[in-house]
Amino acid sequence: MMMKRFFFLYLVCCAFAATIGAQTEVLQTARLTNDYFMAKYSDPTIPTNVKRIRPSSLWTRAVYYEGLMALNAIDPQERYVDYALRWADFHQWTPRNGTGTTHADDQCCSQTYIELNLLTGKGTLEPAKENLQKQMATGRADYWTWIDAIQMAMPVFIKMYAITNDKHYLDYAMKSYRWSRNECGGGCLNVKEGLWWRDADYVAPYKEKDGKNCYWSRGNGWVYAALVRSMSLLSPKSKEYKELCKDFLLMSKALIDCQHEDGFWHVSLVSDVDYPNPEMTGTALFLYGMAWGIQNGLLKDQTYRPACDKAWKALKSCIHTDGFLGWNQGTGKDPSAGQPVTFTSVPDFEDYGTGCYLLGLTEYYKLLTK
Repeated sequence: MMMKRFFFLYLVCCAFAATIGAQTEVLQTARLTNDYFMAKYSDPTIPTNVKRIRPSSLWTRAVYYEGLMALNAIDPQERYVDYALRWADFHQWTPRNGTGTTHADDQCCSQTYIELNLLTGKGTLEPAKENLQKQMATGRADYWTWIDAIQMAMPVFIKMYAITNDKHYLDYAMKSYRWSRNECGGGCLNVKEGLWWRDADYVAPYKEKDGKNCYWSRGNGWVYAALVRSMSLLSPKSKEYKELCKDFLLMSKALIDCQHEDGFWHVSLVSDVDYPNPEMTGTALFLYGMAWGIQNGLLKDQTYRPACDKAWKALKSCIHTDGFLGWNQGTGKDPSAGQPVTFTSVPDFEDYGTGCYLLGLTEYYKLLTK
């Protein structure tokens, strides 16, 4: 009896040590790529210069800060917060292109403004509020004409609802989401297949060369992440949560069938005829969503945990020794953008890829404690 008990305790200790070791590796990998980014872009106020000058509050950089805030949640460091505060202060806590913008890409930065304000008590949310109120006052809910916009803007409205308890923000977000889902181009979500066309230009009968529908990986990743970032702010008993959760589960079932044996998702989710190579950003966003879904009891561990483990191994293979991320598709709107995507190819923008990577790794880190 004593021997059996000792053996059991030995197995428990081994399992615990393995978990700690895995967590450490994930965290060290996340730190490595973030340190690379912060060193390369040491001044967060400097504009980007890819073909033309753009302020550092543009959507690509805003997505990076989503990842940085997620990293800070599991690895709190004053330098992360200071870096983000310098950025927010420089842009006066205001959406890109001012408070009159209705473009989702311009509003993405407000996600981090809100998180920073709640975390530190610094800054102001008045410009973000003014911006959202001006958009709602137009009476239009048809601004999100491309599915990336769902990630860029929907969590902003729902975050504002969560801190003000003003249901106008939530109602507007849901109305806009439904328009993109059901009406844009006849509806961007193919309910039968559980995947999203990128925008009205790609809605059926848009096909790949093999006759399969064209579903862009990162575009679907944006929606998947938006569902997570929105549901996490809502009561699971609310009708809005249940509505979003239904789509989350629909997508999860479709996505797990698109994962390749090596753990990656490819740029075209159901067709490999033109682009059979791995891709990092979509893979990271799908890991982000699945890891969150398991932790919140929405996805079965025995089904989705192996997919998450494989995705982590795939993402680990993307990082160079200096922290640079390979297999990162550049900006665009379909599988053909930024090709060829390879382990050594340099995308036009690095920032959103780092943000996606950090989102995926930090949520997987939390899953390892489950």
